[in-house]
Amino acid sequence: MSTRRPFAALCTAAVLGSITVALGAAPASAEPKKHEAVELRVATYNLSLNRASAGELEADLSTPDDQQARTVAEVIQRADPDIVLLNEFDYVPNMRAADLFRDNYLSVGQGGADPVDYPYAYVAPSNTGVPSGFDLNNDGRIGGGDDAFGFGAFAGQYGMAILSKYPIVTEKVRTFQNFLWKDMPGALLPDDPATPEPADWFSADELEVVRLSSKSHWDVPVTVGRKTVHVLASHPTPPTFDGPEDRNGRRNHDEIRFWADYVSPGTSKYIVDDAGQKRGLKPSEPFVIVGDQNADPFDGDSVDLAINQLLEHKRIVDPLPASDGAVEAAALQGGANVAHVGDPRYDTADFADTAPGNLRADYVLPSRKLRVLDAGVFWPTQADPLSRLTGVFPFPSSDHRLVWVDVRVRG
Repeated sequence: MSTRRPFAALCTAAVLGSITVALGAAPASAEPKKHEAVELRVATYNLSLNRASAGELEADLSTPDDQQARTVAEVIQRADPDIVLLNEFDYVPNMRAADLFRDNYLSVGQGGADPVDYPYAYVAPSNTGVPSGFDLNNDGRIGGGDDAFGFGAFAGQYGMAILSKYPIVTEKVRTFQNFLWKDMPGALLPDDPATPEPADWFSADELEVVRLSSKSHWDVPVTVGRKTVHVLASHPTPPTFDGPEDRNGRRNHDEIRFWADYVSPGTSKYIVDDAGQKRGLKPSEPFVIVGDQNADPFDGDSVDLAINQLLEHKRIVDPLPASDGAVEAAALQGGANVAHVGDPRYDTADFADTAPGNLRADYVLPSRKLRVLDAGVFWPTQADPLSRLTGVFPFPSSDHRLVWVDVRVRG
């Protein structure tokens, strides 16, 4: 059985200049013996590597000199996840940006951290910035990010990527980029408050094209030892930047609901992937839901109980990743944080102190088929030398923090 030192020990070792590889850990590529368990660290990180125009991210990553990229790469190296979802990583075809990030940043030790190698990666198109051809925000004009299938100034802005030390079964990946919102039974379609008709924000023609996913939903199978673990990745839209119709809040709720339905055999029958295959996950298939869900269980602007659809699901474990840095930040920043109901130790995002304050937005949620060993949020306190990687506004890396969970995958 492989072993891994606790994350706090890894950070300490990194500060002291020691090796950060777990002593006695088997390499990811080592074939375990029959029935031998594998310890797996899964992470999600909204690293804010989105850029203002198409091609800019690829240009920035083409040299090893982009300071933000170096900083977020060091965060990943310090946490050393086996599988990590990157949110707000602009989509670039043929994995050009992902390859540059791996070659120029992750495979080069940053700030004294050891390099990390991810031989496997997955990227796919995003709905962000893709023109819909309709006036989806009802402002009388067609065009711009707010009328795209997902908000974005260009196609692929705020996209996603998955990096893995374990083989990705690419030919069995399922994407749900084109799934229509109206095809979800009981969808919370937005309502125009100026009319008596219900759920009429979108016209009949618009409902024939409006997609559920603001980026995409991916089911990415990863071979871990002798098992296949399904990495269920997404990045629902922020539940803000709209009006009384709450179209973004409702969409956020239903994007989260998609995974709750997908892992529930009794409610997944309506789901169709981009290849036309109609089914959800089988009860025997282990999974981990990862991503910036843009929803806090207690605070913020999301629809009530939106994230609880996952946190209270009978097939899902909430490992409650926490950090001391989040507690410290909430106390020092005050503002909206003072009125929050949720425990600040579980916050994962350092948002504006006026509103909404710091929130729990990023999640790694394993299925009950996987045994949770440990969990945490990379949010060092200010006294920790590694706090230079998270900092305060304007952030050297991102306003989100990397969230990780260690699980045991049975052989």
